Amino acid sequence: MGLQQKVMEQMKAAMKAKDSVALESLRAIKSALLMAQTSGTDKEMTEEDEVQLVQKLVKQRKDSAAIFTEQGREDLAAPELAQIAVIEQFLPEQLTEEEIEKVVVQTIDATGASGMKDMGKVMGMVSKELAGQADGKTISAIVKQKLA
Repeated sequence: MGLQQKVMEQMKAAMKAKDSVALESLRAIKSALLMAQTSGTDKEMTEEDEVQLVQKLVKQRKDSAAIFTEQGREDLAAPELAQIAVIEQFLPEQLTEEEIEKVVVQTIDATGASGMKDMGKVMGMVSKELAGQADGKTISAIVKQKLA
């Protein structure tokens, strides 16, 4: 079942349960999917494209929540964090830092990376391998730690 069908089923359930946070989050996903599908490109959205789209939505909300928290506006940060919980249901299982670290070490060994000059090469390979399963900031921090 595609992402759009899953979102529609969840929307129906949220409407019946009168869950406004879930409904708003699901409408955001549906809107982003429709925007991507009607963007003018004729190519069909792959599962990877859908995961990237959902990751983008989560990142936007995390950034907003961080800004609101910085400014002491917990009343605005709370709904953003609640939406993140709903949207993350549509992402693949996230890896732990230890699992990410294993992949980073394997990639460093495979490429023979020796310092920070090789960070771009390692980041590219690890990011491609862990697409949708790990946050870019986490990957970057682990790669920096291992190459330093």
